[in-house]
Amino acid sequence: MVLEIAEYTAAPGKAEELQAGLARAREIIRGAQGCRAIALRRCVEEPERFIFTIEWETIEDHTVTFRGGPLFPQYRAQIAGLVEGAIVARHYQTVEG
Repeated sequence: MVLEIAEYTAAPGKAEELQAGLARAREIIRGAQGCRAIALRRCVEEPERFIFTIEWETIEDHTVTFRGGPLFPQYRAQIAGLVEGAIVARHYQTVEG
């Protein structure tokens, strides 16, 4: 299992619209191959910032299958024009010890 944490910053004045777009996007991503769980979170201190935490079966389920498949443009359409700067996505694995 791989955990993706994707960070989004709303364009000025677009935080509520971005939240709604990310909620729609969550439903699209939820249907992707290898997506085990997804949660949307909003920052308390900086309410224009959001994160998705997404559990993928494998990193390839995200980086190859999802990004290269038909659901990716559907996801991006939900947030088009609502994000300021780059979306930062990183992948994590659980370590023991």
